[in-house]
Amino acid sequence: MDESGAHMGDLLVGGFIMLGAALVMVLLFRRFGIGAVLGYLIAGILIGPQGLGLISEGETILEFSEIGIILLLFLVGLELAPARLMRLRRAIFGLGLSQVAVCGIALFLLIMANTNFSLGASIALGLPLALSSTAQVLPMLQSSGRLNTPSGESAFSILLFQDLSIIPLLTIVAVLSRAPPTQDSLPGWLTAILGVLAIVGLILAGRYLLQPLLKLIGRIAERELFIVAGLVAVFGSAALMEVIGLSPALGAFVAGVMLANSPYRHELEADIDPFRSLLLGLFFLAVGMLLDLNVIRENTAFVFGAAIALVATKTLVIFALGKLFGMQTMPALSMGLLLSQGGEFGFVLFAEAEQAMLIQPEASSLFGAVITVSMATTPLLMLLVQRFNAASAASNVELNDPSQADSASVLVVGHGRFGQTVSQMFAGANVAVTIIDIKPQQIDVSQQFGRKVFYGDGTRVDLLRSAGAEKCAAIVFCIDDRQFDSATIDVISSAFPDVKIFVRAFDRVHLLDIKKSKISGAKREVFESAIHLAKQAMVAIDLDEVLIDEVDREYRQLDCDRLEAQREANDMFAGRHLGFGLSGGKRESD
Repeated sequence: MDESGAHMGDLLVGGFIMLGAALVMVLLFRRFGIGAVLGYLIAGILIGPQGLGLISEGETILEFSEIGIILLLFLVGLELAPARLMRLRRAIFGLGLSQVAVCGIALFLLIMANTNFSLGASIALGLPLALSSTAQVLPMLQSSGRLNTPSGESAFSILLFQDLSIIPLLTIVAVLSRAPPTQDSLPGWLTAILGVLAIVGLILAGRYLLQPLLKLIGRIAERELFIVAGLVAVFGSAALMEVIGLSPALGAFVAGVMLANSPYRHELEADIDPFRSLLLGLFFLAVGMLLDLNVIRENTAFVFGAAIALVATKTLVIFALGKLFGMQTMPALSMGLLLSQGGEFGFVLFAEAEQAMLIQPEASSLFGAVITVSMATTPLLMLLVQRFNAASAASNVELNDPSQADSASVLVVGHGRFGQTVSQMFAGANVAVTIIDIKPQQIDVSQQFGRKVFYGDGTRVDLLRSAGAEKCAAIVFCIDDRQFDSATIDVISSAFPDVKIFVRAFDRVHLLDIKKSKISGAKREVFESAIHLAKQAMVAIDLDEVLIDEVDREYRQLDCDRLEAQREANDMFAGRHLGFGLSGGKRESD
């Protein structure tokens, strides 16, 4: 076998080992509710040079996988239209600046007071520790649905300012440098000016070049070209910032913002997100591989003590700043714990400090281990926060016990996107409503928008009774749960025979099941919206309104007949000829 064939074989074997280890460990950690990040870190430690020694190219993998952070910031930018970004400017430049400055100073003083490092070394080590892990925090916010909440936006604003602060921090390292200056390095003020010009240029390019290009691709209807165009925008913006000396992730974020109002935003998001997920997983694998276990073994007390001090200091400072900026106690504490770890850019700044002869390689490895250990604590801390929130919600009688609710005509169980609409419709009709939800996180978000939601499992008869279900005219179950079946409904309807029960059905199978029970109404969660969207499209292509109304009426009737046939036969395939475009269901033309 020639050299290229052997290299390809090594590459394939390495990919199999990395992805296989990640698959096993992430599944295991997900099974225990700990989260994927810690699974990737442990997998990296196991297969890395300090573990089983199966993979040795940790630094190469880390450099490549940092593209995942770039793609992550691009996707976040897609969610933030310029108008919304302007709305967050106080949080970005107020809360974000305060966090970086106060945490950096506190950690610098902590290092000065407890170590023998010089003033310059303490600054070079303390300030980078103020940064948090964008690669770890943003996916957690996205997966939990908290990114667009007030507390999520505050956390994101801090992360965004941290990315902006990398250049000032690099400038501080350069000013303190003991190494001879290089001819190709740019002064900080010139880098800042070039950065502003680059951002303006990217915005203009997005409006006058990229938007027309996406419209052209939309006419051609080639899906892979959307992927190519999106990646060109991301890598081009990131490369421009890298050349200037700014964070490439910042360039990708700007590229996302300039496409946030594009009609093709969702297409780009769907196409690029799989690349982001895979590369971020590789990033944390590489961080685990590069963890120097010998440093931890030789300095166990210091590494774990410093990691605990780092997490505690940042938590307290960010919590205090959150309260100062008007956040409630639990959201502020959750934000503090969420941002308490060290960040990936700490490794970059430590490397720069090492080249500037401010710290020795041993110190860089030591504090790199501190950052990695602090990253490993975040999933565990957030798990504790979730459990504490649940316990707090269940025990807070004054606010969250449904027995304390005022008398109401309607009980709404579930306050997600479906239940919010239902409860607001009743409120608009001046009907008193009691809302119950089992997710403390959803209750927290609802409270931030001024909605009073009580904690509890609204499928339990005893809780419904304590909430006053016997005196209600109706109970509307808006929960997204296929396990809420006819057997459960029968128990509730027997307990409250005079109360009308309405149920949100997950899909057709769920609807057929709950229709066996004594209910007053049920609706599939996407049925009406799909019909209305189809009618809007028919109007847009100039179909006759009479024809549209006839199709609407006939489709509803066919669907009703099909449901009845399926119910009677207890068979999903019964009545399958009833439907437009199906055998026997074709509509006759006039």
